[in-house]
Amino acid sequence: MKITKEKWLSAGKSLVFLAALIPLAKLAWLGLHDGLGANPIEKITRTTGYWTLTFLMITLTATPLRTISGWTWPIRWRRMLGLFAFFYASLHFLTYLVLDQFFDWPAIVKDIAKRPYITVGFPAFVMLIPLAVTSTNKMVQRLGARRWKNLHKLIYIIGIAGVVHFWWLVKKDITEPVEFAVILAVLLGFRVVKAMRKK
Repeated sequence: MKITKEKWLSAGKSLVFLAALIPLAKLAWLGLHDGLGANPIEKITRTTGYWTLTFLMITLTATPLRTISGWTWPIRWRRMLGLFAFFYASLHFLTYLVLDQFFDWPAIVKDIAKRPYITVGFPAFVMLIPLAVTSTNKMVQRLGARRWKNLHKLIYIIGIAGVVHFWWLVKKDITEPVEFAVILAVLLGFRVVKAMRKK
């Protein structure tokens, strides 16, 4: 029986979906076996934040990869990967909201106002919500392609805010934030050059 290209792409997408759940499964395993360390809330917060940025970067890689290689599968998987970025961002936020602050809204408002990394990170999460809500084909049709594309350009601002959030959070060892910043600079720089060439 001949396996078509569509079946290969579908199988690949399923594997990527399962792979994207590995960080969550690992956190669950560590939680069940007392492996989250002395500060489990910090471990969960850092891990979910790291994978939020990772999936954001992977999502932003889809367009340059298609442009350079001519492959179509990165674009076909981009929506799913973007939703995983939102998924891990939601876990990141809920960890802070539920486990760290216990729904203490006055304290949360003060945190947003006083801690720069939260001041930057919270709006970035809020901006992710409309992108997740409008990720379906029906929403593309409702908004129209132009308005949908303009809305989803928020991902560039979200990416920058996410990197700044991470950078300001870690304070001392900024190795990982710098790595994310370099990757983001390359991905955004590619788009700037492409836009300039079109003009």
